Amino acid sequence: MTITAQMVKELRESTGAGMMDAKKALTEVGGDMEAAVDWLRTKGLAKAAKKADRVAAEGLVGVAVEGGKGVAVEVNSETDFVGKNADFQALVRNITKTALGVSAIDALKTADLNGKPVEANVLDAIATIGENLTLRRMAAVEGDSVAAYIHTAAADGLGRIGVLVALKGADTGIGKQIAMHIAATSPVSLSEADMDAEVVARELAVQTSKALEENAASAKPKPEAVIQNNIIPGRMKKFFEESTLLNQKFVINPDITVAQAAKDAGVEIVSFVRMAVGEGIEKEKEDFAAEVAKALKG
Repeated sequence: MTITAQMVKELRESTGAGMMDAKKALTEVGGDMEAAVDWLRTKGLAKAAKKADRVAAEGLVGVAVEGGKGVAVEVNSETDFVGKNADFQALVRNITKTALGVSAIDALKTADLNGKPVEANVLDAIATIGENLTLRRMAAVEGDSVAAYIHTAAADGLGRIGVLVALKGADTGIGKQIAMHIAATSPVSLSEADMDAEVVARELAVQTSKALEENAASAKPKPEAVIQNNIIPGRMKKFFEESTLLNQKFVINPDITVAQAAKDAGVEIVSFVRMAVGEGIEKEKEDFAAEVAKALKG
């Protein structure tokens, strides 16, 4: 498979690896992007890729809470300038409030807003604002109480990152603190039990390969039993501690976990949503692509 400049660019941006390391990784795995990320991590040349590292699209995330339900909605635009447009902000705010009455994005698109489907309101806004707009996704949480937080706010309830936290029990202020923590740390899941099995299997494969390679290169290699029974499980435990919300160190008080902070406040975290504008959407950067193309030719 031909390794293109765009592929190298994408891998480098998502992992922080060097240009030639990214090219070598893609070459070694035949152009498979996920396998290339794992190859780099096995060699110690990259951290785990995060979707947020590939953020490119513009627009706004809106959050709204009513009773024990909270919703987050993302509406994309072509430029960040539109996020400051009062008409666009009003559109996102109204769509978000409408989302409180539905459970999925398809239902939201056809829900009534100002006497017409939400999707028709988006089309009207495209004609008015002059940019392509897309109602991309929505997410909802429910609990005895729900806290919401907007990071990098453009207006009330609107911004670049929206967080919702559903709690069992009465929220006395801990909900917003946990939401702010989530905005900062971007946990993969609530707990180890909630994590996607494919994510866990992939991490285990990476840590196993990395530990075995490091041991083979060591001047004093450890017995394989030590690698399998101590080192690899230890690294997986650290992965879960860093990646799952309940096991993360609470940013407001790093001496305790988020789970302990919630318990001390008399609540239990039921679920959460962290939605960032454009995560997972690619955007061309021609000047950098040209730089990569030049390196490939060399």
